[in-house]
Amino acid sequence: MAQDDTPAAKTLDKVTVTGSLIPQTQIETATPVTVISAEDIKARGFSSVTEVLQKNSMSTGGVQGAQTSASFTQGAETVSLFGLPPGYVKYLIDGRPMSNYPALYNGSDTFNNISGIPVDLIERIEILPGGQSSLYGSDAIAGVINVILKKSMDGAVFTIRGGGYSEGGGGSFRASIADGWTSADGRVSVLGGIQHEERDPIWGYQRDLTKQFNPNGYSPALASRDFLVYSPFTSYKFLDPNNCQNVTGLFGGTEGLQNRPGFGDGKYCGSFNTAGYRTIMNEKTSTQAYIHGTFDVNDNMQLYADALYSYDQVKYHSGSGYLWWGTGADFGYFYDPNLDDLLNLQRAFAPEEMGPGGFNNTMSRDKSKSLRVTFGAKGVFGGSNWDYDLGGTYTEYKLDENSFVRYAEAADNFFINRVLGPQQGLDPYYDAYPVFTPNYAAFYRPITAEEFASFTGRAITKSKTSDSMIRAQVTNGTLFTLPGGDAGLAVVAEFGKQKWDYNPDPGYLDGSIWGQTSVAGGGDRDRYAVTSELRLPIWEPLTISLSGRYDAFKAGSRTIDKPTYAVSFEYRPFDSLLVRGKYGTAFRAPTLSDLYQGNSGYYSSVPDYYQCSKIGFGPDNIDACPAALSNRQFFGTQSGNVGLKPINADVWSAGVVWSPVDRMALTVDYFNWDISDEVTQQSANGLSLQDYRCRTGIDDINSPLCQSTLSQVTRNAAGMITSIYTPKINVSNQQLEAINASFNYGYDFGSWGDLNLRTSFTQKLRHKYQQYAEDSYADLLNDPYWSADPKRKADGSLTWQKGDFSATWYVNWFDATPNYAATISDKGYAGNRAQKFGSYSRHNASVSYRLFDGMDLSLMVNNVFNKMPPYDFSYPGTSSAPYNSYNFDVYGRAYYIEMRYAFGNK
Repeated sequence: MAQDDTPAAKTLDKVTVTGSLIPQTQIETATPVTVISAEDIKARGFSSVTEVLQKNSMSTGGVQGAQTSASFTQGAETVSLFGLPPGYVKYLIDGRPMSNYPALYNGSDTFNNISGIPVDLIERIEILPGGQSSLYGSDAIAGVINVILKKSMDGAVFTIRGGGYSEGGGGSFRASIADGWTSADGRVSVLGGIQHEERDPIWGYQRDLTKQFNPNGYSPALASRDFLVYSPFTSYKFLDPNNCQNVTGLFGGTEGLQNRPGFGDGKYCGSFNTAGYRTIMNEKTSTQAYIHGTFDVNDNMQLYADALYSYDQVKYHSGSGYLWWGTGADFGYFYDPNLDDLLNLQRAFAPEEMGPGGFNNTMSRDKSKSLRVTFGAKGVFGGSNWDYDLGGTYTEYKLDENSFVRYAEAADNFFINRVLGPQQGLDPYYDAYPVFTPNYAAFYRPITAEEFASFTGRAITKSKTSDSMIRAQVTNGTLFTLPGGDAGLAVVAEFGKQKWDYNPDPGYLDGSIWGQTSVAGGGDRDRYAVTSELRLPIWEPLTISLSGRYDAFKAGSRTIDKPTYAVSFEYRPFDSLLVRGKYGTAFRAPTLSDLYQGNSGYYSSVPDYYQCSKIGFGPDNIDACPAALSNRQFFGTQSGNVGLKPINADVWSAGVVWSPVDRMALTVDYFNWDISDEVTQQSANGLSLQDYRCRTGIDDINSPLCQSTLSQVTRNAAGMITSIYTPKINVSNQQLEAINASFNYGYDFGSWGDLNLRTSFTQKLRHKYQQYAEDSYADLLNDPYWSADPKRKADGSLTWQKGDFSATWYVNWFDATPNYAATISDKGYAGNRAQKFGSYSRHNASVSYRLFDGMDLSLMVNNVFNKMPPYDFSYPGTSSAPYNSYNFDVYGRAYYIEMRYAFGNK
């Protein structure tokens, strides 16, 4: 439902809104739409599109971002509606799809990065919850988000904004200018704008919760192991004759002799403060340019075109825990004959060893460039009632991930020459491990910036997505007359081509980069679709709408197709009440990464059901089988799968809108999703079990199922499992029920000013997930082991305006969430130290004042009370962030001052 300041359930000139292809006069229709205007964004203190969407009450799911160090997309931003995957949201700009982000969320899933949309050039954002594939095609399972940019202006507007955080870091500056021009005869209209933004990072050491390893956990705080020698037999061995004195100047003078009881002699060189050497907010520099223009050829035809270009550079650091070197990666262990023991060396690199700038020199730098161009013609066929719109859209997203790396050969040679010395054959016990007699005193010493530079450098991974589309639409808003009014029809045809390429630096693939790997992939496909919508006002209180769509994707020699449909109704028993409902299907086509992602390896363990059965232990008592068989380690390979089929969903909703008086509206909408055939990695356990069934004759070993299974489970000459191939498959299911409600009220107090209240509330009623067919359903709503998302979330704002002055107070609230202990135990809240945190809220405030005609000044304070996450004492002392970064952040109070000047406007 339209949650803007216009009185609900009223009429206006016919317009096309998100959720329908047919222009109509009703603001409220069968499909709920939440509208967030540019004025709302400013008044609530939001500084980005990401913040607007993540604070919305429907965004109940936590997502990875700047705080999730070493995630695959730490430089990107996204949102989760109702706790569903980020890829289940269809993002549009002016009604046309956005290009996908080239890197993969969590290393496996395609999604959209919303950080590059210029917030100063937005007219409004429309959020359309529920399945919408019958109009918008693939991905529209959780909902559709349509960002609508400005289309007209009376004159130039210049905006400048700056601010920062009271706790330090995160200082930002943003400036934008936009101008519009219309020819004297009104036939030509052009609008252009540019926005530039710069933001400093926030480092972990700038916040109390993240500046050191957890001092208040259930176990004692433990310092990082920055200079460590350890053995598989005797654990830690401290071999520094100087007791760490040579390295005490590292990490800001916090490095020193540390002790971990229970690990050999327990001694090593480390620091409690290395935890703070990571970014928790990305550094950012971005520029966006936008132009839109129209030309009225005649009364029946208008040409249009627009372009949006975005350049975005983000810098971030995963932390000192990801910047180290050790012998284990290359040798497994080495043998020291003087100690008669197998050993490993492990050492971190400190900012003092990196030269001036320290960790700033080793930050990752993601540069992205995106382009979106749309052009076409629209108008009316002669004097008929048929409108047309024929246009083309091209979008592309280029990403360069510039990462700081250690070169394997150079790093190994440096430490061999400095510490290990020449190899002296192989060990006398296993004849497998190299023999060295290291200079341990040299190991416990800093290196120079020049030495550090001799084995480090940068590697660039280049990736790109593109999507081209030709789209034709014909619409007749008065097709024929029914008792309730004019019937309307819209028909759309689309044809396009999609591409995805991910090309890592060769060093990630051939092993020449130390300690890091990547996966290449790429592919393209053609797509085409036909959509129709029919709106039928059966009689004055009742309108029925029907929509259907057929999508097809041709990838190689295979075509993946999917029809979807929806039926909806609007019933108005009287003017102030609307009852509405909708039932339909939705889907997500296999993404190009799902189809073409390359092979990647991993290690895991699995019960070898076949070998256990040979010694008398069946699947029903596998726990009694010897550990060497019941916990058999294997090398796994995962990849995309060109045989994937679409993810399917049945979605329905029902709701009411009540508007008894002007500027007052209450809405309540119920949503239900039943999602099947979700993509997940094939179960190694399930393959081992099926392998047992085939080899023991329970299933026909010559059947296609068994032949496929035997080709995926590899055994050595002794019959032991050595490797398993686990590609992506369609197997998972998900069920979700939720309610979204809003209450809006405005009242004019005359000389006392005008008051406007807007609130929104979302509650998830049921959320279940089944990963594999043999699994029982997991309760994502009540079992914290599976989900830490809140059940309920709300936000609201109260705005008072009097003359040239306005003030807004905004509140964002969500319900109780589990602590860390509850999320790691299969016992949930019954686990040791498990509990719930109470509900959590933050407040923003803003004031604006018009100094004179055209000149506005605004002050925004976000997180007014400087509220931090609740301290989670159930984290261990090894944690560097004792809070849930998916639900909370440690940024603290932010201040912004904004000046807006409209040239020539009054």
